[in-house]
Parts: sequence; C-alpha cells; structure tokens
Amino acid sequence: MSSIVSSKHLRLAEAGLLVVVLVLGALLTLFGGSVERPLFETGPNGERQRVFTEDADGNRIAAKQRVNKFLNAENLTQLAKDTSFFAIMAVGMTFVIIAGQIDLSVGAIYALSGVLAAQVFHTFGPEGPAAASATQGAWLGCAVCLGTGVLCGLANGGMSVALRVHPFIITLGTMAIYRGVAFVLTHGLSTGGFPEGFRSGVKWTTPGGLTLVPLAAMVLVAVAGGLWLTRTVPGRRIYAVGGNETASRFSGIQTGRVKLGVFAVSGLTAGIAALLSLGYYGSATSADGNGYELNVIAAAVVGGASLTGGRGTALGALLGALIIQLISSGIVILGIDQNYSQIIIGAVVILAVLLDQTNRWLSARRR
Repeated sequence: MSSIVSSKHLRLAEAGLLVVVLVLGALLTLFGGSVERPLFETGPNGERQRVFTEDADGNRIAAKQRVNKFLNAENLTQLAKDTSFFAIMAVGMTFVIIAGQIDLSVGAIYALSGVLAAQVFHTFGPEGPAAASATQGAWLGCAVCLGTGVLCGLANGGMSVALRVHPFIITLGTMAIYRGVAFVLTHGLSTGGFPEGFRSGVKWTTPGGLTLVPLAAMVLVAVAGGLWLTRTVPGRRIYAVGGNETASRFSGIQTGRVKLGVFAVSGLTAGIAALLSLGYYGSATSADGNGYELNVIAAAVVGGASLTGGRGTALGALLGALIIQLISSGIVILGIDQNYSQIIIGAVVILAVLLDQTNRWLSARRR
C-alpha cells in the first residue's frame, strides 16, 4: 500500500514540475519580447543558406525575420542543448541522493574526463601524430571519457564505503584532486584538434539547422535511469538503502555495493555529459564544469529528490534541470543582470528543500 501511495505522490510531483515548466515558458513567451534574426532556407543539397533580398536601390541585403525571443526554434534548441549537460548529470546525482549519499565532485569528474579524452582525440586529430587512425581514435577517446567517469565514481564510492567516511567529505576532497589532476595534465591550457568525424556526429543537424544529438542523449539517459530505478530489483534496492539503511542491511541487501553502484552511475553520467561537450565545443580545459555541482544538485533537488534519501525520479531530475535552465535563460531574455543568476538558483534550492521538509512533516502527521 505504501509503495502505491509513494508512486502516486511521485507522479503528482512530476506533474507539478511539468506545470511549472509550462508556466515559466508561457511567462517568457509573453514578457520576453521579440528580436530580429537572419532568415535561412534549405539549399538543394540540404545545407542552410541565408536569404538575401534587394532594397529600393538594388543593393543586396540579408533578409531578416522578427521572432519571439523565447518561443523560436533556435532558442528552444539552444535551451535543450544547455539543459542536456546538467540533466544527464542530474539523473546520476538523483541515483546518489536517493541512496542517501551526496557527490560534490561531478563537476571535477566532468573536467577530468573531458581533459583525458581531449588528449586522446587530439592525438588522432588532424594535427596529431596518429591522424591516419582517426576512426579508431574517436572510439578510444569515447571509451577513455566514459571510463574515466566510471573510475572516478568508483573511487568516490569505494573510499566512502571502505573508510566509513561521509561522502560529503570524500567527494569534497576528490573534487579538488580530480580538478588538480586535470590542471596538471593541461597546465591550464585548452586542448582541441579533434577528429572531424567525432565532432560532426555530435553536432549533426537537421535540414532546418537544429542540433538534436544532446537532446536525444538527455532523453535516452533519463528513460534508462527511470526504467532502472522503477523496473529493476537493483533500482528498488537503491530506494530501500536511502529510505532505511539499517533495515536494508538486516534484510540482506549489500548496502556497500549499492553505494558503490550509485557513485559509478554518477561518474558515468558526468562522463557522458563531458563527451557531448567535447563534440559540441571542440575543446577541453581543466576549468570546465567549475561550479556545475551546484546546478546538478539543484536540478535533482528541485526535481523531487529528497536529501534525506529514499525519494526521487529520473524524470524529475530532467524537469528540475529544465526549470533551472529556464530560470537562467529567462534572466538573459528579460534583460536582468546575470550576476543574480546564482542567487536565484540558490534560493530555488532552499525553497525546494523547505517544501520537501514540509511535505514529509505533513505525511508524518497524516500517519
């Protein structure tokens, strides 16, 4: 009976988040204003071409169209791309938080995974010594990026379980270690020059010029994470450990293995986000992902993950990341000073935690 009530509560929470997303989108559409954008058309070979017209004097000028600042295809695609990096990591963070843990090192894992993969990509890139093996190098770079993320996550979980130290302390330390290693490897310099096949794959665009690969990856990660949490026995064990670790241990669940697994998932999602970033931006530095841990944790918490453990969903993490990104984009669209962005996001996190605590108190009283 309790599981049925819990699932109903989660569905209601996700529906509430969807309403918030729609309301924010409607407000930005109504009050964001409009802007002139260059007009493009699809050429005979499927490429995008700018449209030109002639003025009264016969001069050739670029055609423009006035569009809504928020509700236009380019902005929505950009919003999806920006959201995808945080949302993918937020799904992994939700696994960690459901298990009653925390991971402050996701931004540093993102940076280290990107830096190591970038060095491999550069070796097989147009300017690298192994340019002739670009295809094999692209696959090797992908494996290094994802593998580094998983290994860093396993290191976080392994130290937390073996040393019996709270993951807040462990991941606070590894956050500095991972970013320090990335800085030592690059000396603070940017690494680029990747195989063109890898970049063109990530930046593949539709005939209309929209980049949808990050969006597709975000949806796939959210669906896979949601199915794992709700449809598999290991997923149910994560909820059990976060809800009551002592009871889970006495019932035969290997809590240490569960914790190790959720940190590995968190590292993997950081590696996936780093891989998409490499393909999209074409370079990596040790400063990448600096401060991402705030946005990732914020997305998970706003999405309904309880910091006390035992509750959260992958879909909620995706919607939470979208809300955070809508707030950031809205500040730009409305012309508000961007220095207020972090202040607003921090306030939203506090509000989400207060609402969670209030909901738990009301649920306890109803019992």
